[in-house]
Amino acid sequence: MRTLLVTGPGGSGRTTVAAATALSAASEGHRTLLISADRVDTLGAEHANLTVRRLTPGEEFRDDLLALQQRAGSALDLLGAGRLEGEELTPLPGSDELALLRALRDAGQGGAYDTVVVDLPPVPRVLAVLALPEQLRRYLRRLLPAERDAARPLRPILGRIAGVPMPAAWLYETAARWDIELAAAQAVIEAPGTTVRLVAEPGHAGADAVRAAATGLALQGLRTDALHASRVLPDDTADTWFAGLIAQQRKTLAEWQETYGEGLGPLPHLGHDPRGADDLAALGVPAPGAAPEPVKWPVSDALADDGVLIWHIPLPGVVREELGLIRRGDELVVTAGPFRRIVTLPSALRRCTVAGAGLRDGELRVRFAPDPDLWPQTR
Repeated sequence: MRTLLVTGPGGSGRTTVAAATALSAASEGHRTLLISADRVDTLGAEHANLTVRRLTPGEEFRDDLLALQQRAGSALDLLGAGRLEGEELTPLPGSDELALLRALRDAGQGGAYDTVVVDLPPVPRVLAVLALPEQLRRYLRRLLPAERDAARPLRPILGRIAGVPMPAAWLYETAARWDIELAAAQAVIEAPGTTVRLVAEPGHAGADAVRAAATGLALQGLRTDALHASRVLPDDTADTWFAGLIAQQRKTLAEWQETYGEGLGPLPHLGHDPRGADDLAALGVPAPGAAPEPVKWPVSDALADDGVLIWHIPLPGVVREELGLIRRGDELVVTAGPFRRIVTLPSALRRCTVAGAGLRDGELRVRFAPDPDLWPQTR
């Protein structure tokens, strides 16, 4: 399955580009799913190969909470709790993100679609959404380690010895179910066929947003396969009032061309908000092509020359002053500007100590020296 995640700064036209991309894929005969939270019918027409799923976080939150209330009904009755009715429930912060992750999970199951296009929230909010499955699964592993559930027959005895109540079985069962659902969403996000497409209006603000997004996406190990420059004005505009804006757009486009090359796709300004299949087709947004190679964080062996192993972490656009590294056991906390990720060290590096790090050509290189107490000794 080819999955395209579309995002960009607020007001950049990412929703329009997502709809145009899905329409192009469907027109080429691909079974296409468009996932969007937009309530406006940008497509304006149905297509035989195109299915649109509009997220309804309010309804999904209500259904989930009512189902949880039903499962915990006995305990709530013992506590004398009053039951909640569906009509009084309103979505809480975070329900939008959970609805999006559920839609991604569902899209990856069953093989019903060839192409899935997702209209994501604007950056930088989208980076927190895409990192959520990995983060929540890590929290679950730390708070409720699976190996502790293996001692279920001993839990009453352990509770008496420790003098505190042990977690109930339903808690571990719930955590296990959440982990399965989060893992399914994470699998779609990290799949070889999943890439991110950025949409931004060329200019100072758009350039800053694209630079920050590229760094944040790279830190999450996600690939950016293209950049669509939206609302590009024609060079032959007669009105001199637009001359400064056109010059600014051309300067930014030249800079993006050096970085993205053939991945840069300028989209014309139609003179009005695109609406309907004809307007979307006029933008000329292509269907997703083959996904580029997955991002790799390789470990190179420099033991013979320098006595270290080097972990190569690509971070395009980051500057030295915005970098931060903290070693915590078998994990490395990497900070790049406003973004942070906790990654598990490869097995070979867990038996090493951090010997230093350097940034070169958009790549963070962390040096690890073998720990004599843990590293195998040669005779």
